[in-house]
Amino acid sequence: MSSVATNLFPVPPTRIVSGFTTCSLVDVPHVAKVALSDSALGIHKVSSQTSHNIVTPPCPEPVSREAHPRAWEAFFPEGSINPGNKQTAPGGFGFYMQGPGPFHKKLTQETPDEVVMSYEVMFEEGWEWRKGGKLPGIYGGVGESAYGCTGGRQTDRCKCFNLRLMWRENGTGELYAYLPQDAANTAAMLAIPPRSIQHPDYGFSVGRGAWKFVTGKWTAVAERVKMNTVGKANGEIEVFIDGRSVIKAIGLVLRDQEAPSSCVRGMHFQTFFGGHSEDWASPKDQKAWFTNVSGAILRPSAQPRDEL
Repeated sequence: MSSVATNLFPVPPTRIVSGFTTCSLVDVPHVAKVALSDSALGIHKVSSQTSHNIVTPPCPEPVSREAHPRAWEAFFPEGSINPGNKQTAPGGFGFYMQGPGPFHKKLTQETPDEVVMSYEVMFEEGWEWRKGGKLPGIYGGVGESAYGCTGGRQTDRCKCFNLRLMWRENGTGELYAYLPQDAANTAAMLAIPPRSIQHPDYGFSVGRGAWKFVTGKWTAVAERVKMNTVGKANGEIEVFIDGRSVIKAIGLVLRDQEAPSSCVRGMHFQTFFGGHSEDWASPKDQKAWFTNVSGAILRPSAQPRDEL
């Protein structure tokens, strides 16, 4: 596969059962090319306070234009912060993406055990990170309970999971995970280097410092989620940056006897500064861009056979 394809689908191509991408340069068997549009990607539950206009993004390098002709633009006004803070200007954007019709149908009707989803993001030259902010990631769960698995939610936590990323000061990256409240998950999350933290009322900061975002260039972000067998702690979450595995958590419980039908449902495509308090707010007007949105359902990886 090309480097672009490898970054968006950082798995052996033989494992891809079906998938989609908005990147015209990706040519992978069983992966359909679709438009970067709300209708083509199954965008829903869109925040009315912000916009995700499709624009021609900056071109940081000669080959970039062909690979990134169009992108969603996120605008963060000076002082903007978490959309839950009604006293400040809204910034960024937020919506849920279930993927094209055939992909969504397979997710919800066949509830596959393993999925990878990805996108590319670029922060403008001169971007100021402040204390941190959220970036899109996979979400899942059971029906309507899968939505809103953020913001300190405590109810029906066994019926949802949310795997957004965060940037922190100086572009430090981390996985910001809301998972079912299970001792196996706590142990697995806190074991991830270089630093992982359990927040008392919110999610886990996982693998803080495992990578750094760079301004003025495209970064490919991919997440692979493997659902556990109900009754076993054998789920997995893996984060890839530019095709390189930077976080891998195993021994997870993403569904249990109370929510056996829980599954990956798409991506929570949300970005904003925060945190909640004003010391997290964007220090100036600034922009970021998102494109090459992709996803694939995976067949099980080959297991080594026991010696006879």
